[in-house]
Amino acid sequence: MQLAANQLQAQLQKGLRSLYTLHGDEPLLIQEAGDAIRAAARAQGYTERTVHTMAGAHADWSAVLASGASLSLFADKQIVEVRVPSGKPGKDGSAALQQLAESADGNDSTLTLVVLPRLDMATQKSAWFAALDAHGVTVRVDPVDRKALPQWIATRLQAQGQRVAAGQEIQKLALLHPQGELGFEQVESAVLNVARFDAFKLAEAVLAGQVARVQRMLDGLQAEGEAPVLVHWALAEDIRTLNRVRGAVDDGRPLPIALRESRVWGVKEKLVERVLPTLGSAQLARWLDDAHTVDGIVKGLKFPDWPAEPWQALHQLAMKVARACAPR
Repeated sequence: MQLAANQLQAQLQKGLRSLYTLHGDEPLLIQEAGDAIRAAARAQGYTERTVHTMAGAHADWSAVLASGASLSLFADKQIVEVRVPSGKPGKDGSAALQQLAESADGNDSTLTLVVLPRLDMATQKSAWFAALDAHGVTVRVDPVDRKALPQWIATRLQAQGQRVAAGQEIQKLALLHPQGELGFEQVESAVLNVARFDAFKLAEAVLAGQVARVQRMLDGLQAEGEAPVLVHWALAEDIRTLNRVRGAVDDGRPLPIALRESRVWGVKEKLVERVLPTLGSAQLARWLDDAHTVDGIVKGLKFPDWPAEPWQALHQLAMKVARACAPR
């Protein structure tokens, strides 16, 4: 069953399926769709979750199949999440995904969530993707069209009981710059000169390996009352991007094409170009797992060997990545 992203919530309300596949190149929308599925699953007793990031030609798919076939002593329902950053599972992965799809029928103890990047038409016609679609719900997450963006923002704010007024930002542009055409840099500088956007500058400092600056920015964001969830999102998004580009390069894609396909440009493009050769897929997979752990901590969960306080956990994650990205 194929759905558009805006149809997912209605489908979840009608009844939870045991297999969902998300594919698209908008990380925020992919994350939100996944969050909606996981929330619906938790409400129905799926209390345990395992995440498998299958990157590279030598990924161990047997571990995925094993986790789908077994339950722990502490839960009778589980979520098995399979992430394929390259969108190309290979021969073993193709067979494993077909097996997972077939075993999903009538399985009320395991919910399988497969997360993929944007897929071309040839991949969507493959046997493994057809099996996922035939036995579960496939959700295509498309970018928001520019013309639809204002309404999309307004709808999301309305769902949160909020409205937005951009008048002050427009007036700021009039005060800062003379009449005439405004360049991208001028608009960006004016809009980003607000404390709530510093989380994204923090993520750039992490990729740049500026350890001391990362420490100062984390302390400043915490002192200003910034929401830990926004800081985590900025950090996790860059980790996901690194992992996605690494997977594409490992699969033979030229780096410039991999960057463009992952929508990496500007300052971040230079940073990723510099650090990617020093980062292996296994290390990035560990960082992904760490990011998932910190996501839980930010939302109130506790994990062994991790601080219980969100800002301390964010500090540990950010410094681990920044030190690895520091110029040699």
